[in-house]
Amino acid sequence: MAKNTSLYFRIVEGRSLPAKDVSGTSDPYCIVKVDNEVVARTATVWKNLNPFWGEEYTLHLPMGFHSLSFLVMDEDTIGHDDVIGKITLSKEAIGSQVKGLDSWMNLTRVDPDEEVQGEIHLSLELLKDTKKNSLRCQVIEARDLAPRDISGTSDPFGRVIFNNHSAETSIIKKTRFPHWRETLELELDAEELSDEGTVIVEVWDWDMVGKNDFLGKVEIPFACMHKTPLLEGWFRLLPLGNNEADAGGKLGALRLKIRLVEDRILPSMYYQPLIELLVESVISPAEVEDSSSLTMLEEVTTVESRQDVAMTLVKIYLGQGLVVPFLDYLNTREVNHTTDPNTLFRSNSLASKAMEQFMKAVGMLYLHEVLKPIINRIFDERKYIELDPCKIDLNRTRRISFKSGVSEAEVRDYSVEMLQSYLTSIIESIVNSVDHCPSVMRVAFKQLHKRVEEQFTEPENEDVKYLAISGFFFLRFFAPAILTPKLFQLRDQHADTRTSRTLLLLAKALQSVGNLGLQLGHGKEQWMAPLHPIILHSVASVKDFLDKLIDIDHDIVSAVPQGAVFMPSVTVKEGYLHKHKAEGPQLLSRFAFKKRYFWLTSETLSYAKTSDWQVRSSIPIQRVCAVERVDENAFQQQNVMQVITQDNDGKLNTMYIQCKQNVNELNQWLSAIRKASIYNERMLPSFHLGIHRSGKWTCCLQAGRAGCSRTHSAVTLGDWSDPLDPDVETQMIYKQLLQGRDKLRKKYLEMEDADQTSTNKEKRINPDIQPDGAECNTQPIKPSTSVAARLLVVIEDLEQAHATFQLREKEDATRVILNP
Repeated sequence: MAKNTSLYFRIVEGRSLPAKDVSGTSDPYCIVKVDNEVVARTATVWKNLNPFWGEEYTLHLPMGFHSLSFLVMDEDTIGHDDVIGKITLSKEAIGSQVKGLDSWMNLTRVDPDEEVQGEIHLSLELLKDTKKNSLRCQVIEARDLAPRDISGTSDPFGRVIFNNHSAETSIIKKTRFPHWRETLELELDAEELSDEGTVIVEVWDWDMVGKNDFLGKVEIPFACMHKTPLLEGWFRLLPLGNNEADAGGKLGALRLKIRLVEDRILPSMYYQPLIELLVESVISPAEVEDSSSLTMLEEVTTVESRQDVAMTLVKIYLGQGLVVPFLDYLNTREVNHTTDPNTLFRSNSLASKAMEQFMKAVGMLYLHEVLKPIINRIFDERKYIELDPCKIDLNRTRRISFKSGVSEAEVRDYSVEMLQSYLTSIIESIVNSVDHCPSVMRVAFKQLHKRVEEQFTEPENEDVKYLAISGFFFLRFFAPAILTPKLFQLRDQHADTRTSRTLLLLAKALQSVGNLGLQLGHGKEQWMAPLHPIILHSVASVKDFLDKLIDIDHDIVSAVPQGAVFMPSVTVKEGYLHKHKAEGPQLLSRFAFKKRYFWLTSETLSYAKTSDWQVRSSIPIQRVCAVERVDENAFQQQNVMQVITQDNDGKLNTMYIQCKQNVNELNQWLSAIRKASIYNERMLPSFHLGIHRSGKWTCCLQAGRAGCSRTHSAVTLGDWSDPLDPDVETQMIYKQLLQGRDKLRKKYLEMEDADQTSTNKEKRINPDIQPDGAECNTQPIKPSTSVAARLLVVIEDLEQAHATFQLREKEDATRVILNP
C-alpha cells in the first residue's frame, strides 16, 4: 500500500521583529526548510518590523519528512544576511492537529548544535564469550551532513560511547558524505551486560583551531542489543537536545498556517467501484433533480474543503475524459435551481468551484500567454496611480510634469491615462485570444451558454447567457490573476505597495467589463467613473469575443491523455537558465555556465541560445532518470541542478543547469521536470550531489558511479500542473464521503433498510481482501439498488480494505523486529 504525504503551509506575516540595521529597521524574508533542504524563500519586505508576506506553498513528499523549519533572515546588501530567528516543527506536532495549525509562534534563537542533518550507516553487534564481552560498532558511512566549514564542507569523524568507554574513527577531510568503513570495539565488563544504558554514536566536525563542531548523534538503548545482537541500518542524526526556550517573544513571531495530509493509497482495483459511481452520475444521469453520488458528495462537503474537492473531481474526470459532461451535469443543476438570474453562480457551490478549478487546471498556460506581457510591463514601469481622492499622496508621486510640484488633478488625469492604456491592452489581448483558448474550455463554456439560454428565455434576460460565461472568465479567472499575479505564477514575487494598487484598480475595472458594465454608477466608488467610458465601449467586443469563443464543434475536442493535464506538445515551462559548458577547457567554474533559453514539454527538455533561435538541442523526457540539486561546493555556485539521462546503451549523462534568480526558480524547475518524468521506468535510486573531478566525486570522495545520496524524484511543488493520479484523487473523495457517512445513512436509508444492506453486503463481498496484485473479489452491484445504498457499501468496502492492509503492515513490522 503506497503512502502519499502532502504539506500545505502559508507564511502569513511577522510581528515585533528586532531591528538588525543601523536605521532601526530590518529587511526580513523567510526561508523554509523541510529536513534542512530549502524548499521556498519569500520576498523581502524592506524596512519593516511587522512584515506581511501572505505566501503559500504545497509540497508533495511521498517519502515523508521529519521536520519543517522557518528561518527569518535580514537581507543585507553588503556581507552575509543576518539570522533573526527560527521556528521548527516536527512532523508529529503538525500531524497531531487534525484541522491544521493556524497561530502566532515565537521565534527562537538558532543554536548550531541543534542545526544537524543527515544520516549515518551503522552496524552494531554484541559479542559474548567466556573470555571477553565487547560491543562492536562498524561505522560505515554518513550522508548529507551539515556543512560547518567556510568551504561548504566538513571534516567529520565518528565517536562511539557507552558508559565510560569510547572510541573514535579517523577524520575524513572536506566532505559531507564520508566513507569510513571502520570497526570500533568497546570491551565490556560482565556486569555491564545487564546495564540499561544507551549506546551513543556521535559525529563531529574536526577543527584545527578552536573546538570541534557537533554534527549529530544517534542513541540506541542497550536493551535492543540483547533483543537483536546484530543491528544494522541507516539512522537519522539527532540534535544535541538543548531545547532552548523561545526567548519570550523577544525575537518576534510569525503567523503560520500549516496542514499535513497523509494518506495510504490502496491498489487501484479497490477504488474502481467508487470511480464507476462517479462516472455513472455524468454519463447516464436520470432526471436532473434525482440524487447521485455527486450530489451526495456535495451535501457532505464542508465549505472549507469544497475547493479541494472540486479540484480533485476535475482531475478525476479529466483522467476519465469526461470533464465536459461532469461540468455540464453540475451546471445544469445549478441553472435549474436558480430563479433569479442575478444570483446565478454567485454562491460557492460545487458547480462554481468546479468551473473555477477547471479553468486553472487546463487554462493556466493560456492565461500566462494572454496576461504575462502586460503584467511584466506594469511591474517594470511601477507607476504611481491613484483615482481615490482620499488616498492620493502627492509626496509619493514621481515627477509627472516639469513643474516643481503636481496637483491632485494632475495625478488623477495621469492615473486615468495610464489605467486606460493598461486596461485597453488587457482587453485587446483577451478578445484576440480565441484561437489560443484550450478547446476543452471552449466546449465547456458552450454547454454552459446552452443551459442558461434554455432556462432564461425572457427578452429581458438576453444578457444572462453572456454574464454566466464572463462571470467565470473575467471575474474568477483573469481578474484574480491580475490582482495577485504571484498566486497564478505570473511573477516570482508579490507586487510592492505601489504596483499592488495599480493591479487592484485594473482588477476592479476588469470585473466591471465582465459584468458587461451593467452595474456601473451603482456602487460607492464613484471615483472610478473616468474609466466607465472605456468599460462601456468594450462591451460589444467582449460579447463578440464570447460568441466566437463558443463557436466550436464538440468533435474536435480530444480526450486529455491519462496522467497529464496538458497536451504533450504544450510548453509547460520556459525561460533563461545557465547551462554548464561540459566540453573544452575551463579556467574558472563561474565562466563555465552559458546563458541558454529552455523549453519544457511533457516530451522534451530543449534549449537554444535565445528564445527565437532556430536550432534547438533536445533531451527526450523519457530518458530522464533523475533531477536533483548540486552541492554549492561543486562549482562554488548557488542554485545548480543536474538532469541525469540514460541513453540507449545504458550510459548515464549529466547536464548541469544553474538558476540565477533564486532558490524558488530552482525548485520550480526541479518540480516541473520531475512531474514530466514521473512515470519514467528507469529512475535512479541514488545520485551524487557533487561533480566528478580528478577521478573522484567531490561530495563523497569516491570513484564509483553509485550515488551517495537518495534521489527525490517524487518530491514536487503542488500546483495546477500536478500529474493526474486517479488513486490519490479517489482516496481524497473517499475520505470526504467517510466523514459524511452517518449523514448520508440518516437521510437516505430508513432504519429497516440498514440490516438488509448489511446482509446483502455479507453475501456479495469476500471478507478476505487480497494483497496488492491479486484479484479483487467484489461482485457487481445490481443497478436496481438505490444510489445511496450502493455508495454506502462502497465506502464500507474501502474502509474494510484500509483496515485489513493496516493490520498486515503491523504484522509485517512485528515480524521484521522479531526476525531481523
